[in-house]
Amino acid sequence: MTQDNDKPRKASHARRLFRFLRPYTFVLAGAVLLTLTSSALGPLRPYLTQIAIDEHIATGDIQGLFVLVLLIFGFLLLQGALQYVLTLVMSWIGQKVLYDIRTALYAHVERLSLHFYDTNAVGRIITRVTSDVEVLNELFSQGVVMMISDIMIILWILFFMFQTSVELTLLTFLVLPFLLTAAFIFRFKVRKVYDKIRQQVARMNAFINEFITGISIVQLFRQEERMTNTFAGINRLHKEYQDRSIMYYATFFPVVELLSAISLCIVLWYASGTILGGAMTVGILIAFTQFTEMFFRPVRDLTEKYNTLQSSIVASERIFTLFDTVDTVPDTPGAIEFTGLATGIEFANVTFSYDGVTPILQNVSFTVQKGETVALVGATGAGKSTVISLMSRFYDYQHGEIFVNGQSIRKYSQESLRKRMAIVLQDVFLFSRTVLENITLDRPGITTEQVIATAKALGAHDFINALPNGYNTHVRERGAVLSVGQKQLISFCRALVANPEILILDEATANIDTNSEHIIEQSTSTMLTGRTSIVIAHRLSTIQRADRIVVLHHGEVAEVGTHNALLQANGLYAKLYKLQFENTRV
Repeated sequence: MTQDNDKPRKASHARRLFRFLRPYTFVLAGAVLLTLTSSALGPLRPYLTQIAIDEHIATGDIQGLFVLVLLIFGFLLLQGALQYVLTLVMSWIGQKVLYDIRTALYAHVERLSLHFYDTNAVGRIITRVTSDVEVLNELFSQGVVMMISDIMIILWILFFMFQTSVELTLLTFLVLPFLLTAAFIFRFKVRKVYDKIRQQVARMNAFINEFITGISIVQLFRQEERMTNTFAGINRLHKEYQDRSIMYYATFFPVVELLSAISLCIVLWYASGTILGGAMTVGILIAFTQFTEMFFRPVRDLTEKYNTLQSSIVASERIFTLFDTVDTVPDTPGAIEFTGLATGIEFANVTFSYDGVTPILQNVSFTVQKGETVALVGATGAGKSTVISLMSRFYDYQHGEIFVNGQSIRKYSQESLRKRMAIVLQDVFLFSRTVLENITLDRPGITTEQVIATAKALGAHDFINALPNGYNTHVRERGAVLSVGQKQLISFCRALVANPEILILDEATANIDTNSEHIIEQSTSTMLTGRTSIVIAHRLSTIQRADRIVVLHHGEVAEVGTHNALLQANGLYAKLYKLQFENTRV
């Protein structure tokens, strides 16, 4: 992107950032007023010092000197108090704005479709919501108002310098071209390296997240050394960019101090001759030495805060890129409430592709009448789980239609549809909460008594009750302390406790051990009775219980029928049956 196009884009990000300040406009205005007052007090002290020396010390006016000393001391106390209040106010504003941005960003991420998560590393998303937002802290808590303060301090210093001595002011400006050149180079270099640092932080977070998620595979296949070397490479680049930024700061600040010292030397050299000639007083010289020191300090701070602003703009660009991501499955305008399944579900010539190029489902058609159990069967990659995802509105199909009660599924709000639907997945995810919380998920209206009754019906009550704290046992992340079968039983309880009308089982019993399977089998018939169910299963008993079986092959419906009818047809289902189930025939 060219520099000309880059400036409007950055200005747009800056405007969007400052929109988050609008709720705190009056507080911010008060902070700016404090800044304007405080910025005038610093340069006022050297001016009063010059008056004290030339008009009171030189003339022996002790009483007047005492009054001026008290005045200077009072201004020091007032400035300190104003700085204290200003720091508290700006820190409060900064934290409030960060809270608002992070909350809004998290809420936006929650609404994004599964397609977004299929194509974006989790670590990068975490970086946007945490690290990139945190970069904005200094901008809102200090940057903006402090930049105003520094500018006002410079203007006040210039005002008092010109009031004191025009000649010495102009001599002070002799080093300004060198200072501006150094500041320009510093800003350019640091801006580039900050962008690189943020990129490396995102890469590092993404890598660590993937590494921790797959730690068992890493250890099983002895990939520790290779993964360590890969991480070391990412970390090394991050360190090099950090070192480079430190070098820029270590170079720039001494340059500013050197230029400040040179400017002071010029002032002293010129003033010594004029004082000896009687054209200048000692008070003016002392005041100017203070002015010179004070002048270069805000110039240096402005350069540093400018880079804070640049770093924040880079972070904001990444944040707003995520904000602007419209990868959702939206409700149709005027979507109606789904109040219950009256007739059934129909897939009519549904075609779907994840990437818009490679079709996963092609003209898939089948029906599920109310109260029926329909099983989906097919080889891996046939599109079974995709059917479930479309039914759950996790993705939107490109062609065809899914009807519920004779209406397009798109006409119902997703929230109301999912409220009457439950899904049990093969890969169970448990949150780092109690067993009870993992089952209820804080859904309103679900009581502990309902949870216990559901657990008893599914045969899960005994093992849950035997845990150290029963239903209040804290489950570590992903249920590390539980067996696969126990986790699956908890997911069954989570699905059925709200008594859903539509039940979807996606390979729900694939990983369950024989003992757990026996427990579930005893209650599966009760679970499916009177409930409309779509089942993806490899277990023969689950498939045999289905009212109809839909056989998928390469994303298309190959066969539809009952278990016995499909076996007699001696088609694809019979072949799959012989390959997978012959040894478990009942």
